[in-house]
Parts: sequence; structure tokens; C-alpha cells
Amino acid sequence: MSNNYALITGASSGIGLEIAKCLAEKKYNVILTARSEKKLIQFSSEISQNYGVKSDYIKCDLSEIDAPKILYDFCESNHYQIDVLINNAGYALPDLFHISPMEDEEKFLRVLSTSVIALTKIFLPKMMKNGHGNIMIVSSVAAYAPPSSIQSLYGPVKTFMNRFSESLNAVYNKHKIYSTALCPGYTVTNFHTASGVQNEMDNVPDFLKKSARRIAIEGVEGMLNNKKVVVPTKTWKFIVFLLKIVPKKVFDFLSSFLAPGRYE
Repeated sequence: MSNNYALITGASSGIGLEIAKCLAEKKYNVILTARSEKKLIQFSSEISQNYGVKSDYIKCDLSEIDAPKILYDFCESNHYQIDVLINNAGYALPDLFHISPMEDEEKFLRVLSTSVIALTKIFLPKMMKNGHGNIMIVSSVAAYAPPSSIQSLYGPVKTFMNRFSESLNAVYNKHKIYSTALCPGYTVTNFHTASGVQNEMDNVPDFLKKSARRIAIEGVEGMLNNKKVVVPTKTWKFIVFLLKIVPKKVFDFLSSFLAPGRYE
């Protein structure tokens, strides 16, 4: 069995866990990382037993500035070659911008953006040396949507992450390294409860809510085919198409419907 691995952040639940399972089904060895060690132990063992691949884990909090180096050193010390990097970890702040403490905003930005940049930067040289690599950044339809009345930074951060993914492709495709921005719409996970926005999620029509499994399957397939952007499901592809072509003013009155919280 090879020593080539996929590293998945936020892998203890939801989209991250389902992506790990999808990769394991395709016989990728996996490294799971998140904050819940109990869940990581459980799911790492299950994945190894169910899919016949190597599976390891490391508890890590990406809101801490030294977290990316901790993850890199863990992989280096175990001689794990990272061919696939899945930047999935994320959460939302439920309070209005003027209420949220600046410390909370900084941690939020570190998890959703700075850690993504740091992990990509630290693993990229090895991918270049090996002559191949895939990077996934789990973004959101919020990158295309009108501003939300809550979570003021969420949409802008996701827009930034999409542009970052584009820039990676512009520079590193010639090295056979490809970045995929996965942009799901509303996804049924424990994210909303954990982020304090479950009420908003409960008000979303059922036809807009998709399963984490479906998002993961489409995301992984797109990534392995070197797609630059993946918007899973026909429903959300159509909505993003409309968001791109219809004048912004037309959608302003729908912002409370289309963007009441997080698009994931």
C-alpha cells in the first residue's frame, strides 16, 4: 500500500467526513483533522476498516496560528506524502457584525482563509517536487450571492477564496497542480446548529437543501477531473447562473431568502 495521502480539514462531520469517505472509496489513504479527537478516532478507524486504506488523524484547531505547521510536521514525521489537500474546515458567527468580538472575527478569518492559504503554501512545494497535486477549497454559493443581513464576513471571505483558487490555477497548472473551489448551497449538516443559525436553516425550502454525501461525491469527482469550480446539483447550478447574469438590483430584495445565513 502506498504512502500517498489526502489531508482533510474539518473531517469529523458533514462535508469533510463525506469527502474523506469518498476518497477512501477511491483507495486514497486519508488523514483526518478537526477539533474533536473522539470523533477523529472513531471515524479514522471506521474508514480504515470499511475501505481497506490507511487512515490516520490529528487533533488540531485551525483558529490557532501555528496549526498549519503542526499539521505539516505531523505529515513529515510520519512520512506521509500529501497528494490531495482538502481545505474544508469552517463555521459561522451568528451575531451581527457590531456585536461579535474582534477576537472571534480574527479566529473566524483564520479558519476560513488564513489557514487555507498557510496550508496550501506549506504543502505546495512538495507537490511541485513530486510533479502533481490536487487542492480543494470548500467555498460556498455565498461567494456569488447578495450580501447577507448576518454573517457579514462570510460571503466576502468565500469570494476571496474563489479568487485565491483561481490564482493557484493560473500559476501552478503548468506544474500539474490543480485547485478546485467547491461551492455548495444549503447542505444538511450539524454546521448550522454549531454556528447558532439553525433557525435560518429551518426556514429554507426543502428543495434547496442537499445532503453532504451528494456534495462530497460531486466535489471529489470534479476535483479529480481537475475542474476549477464545482457547484453541486442542478438546482444550485441554475441559481448561480441566475446570480451571475441577472442585475444585482433584482436580487437585492431576495437577499433575506437567498442568503439568510451560510450557504452550506
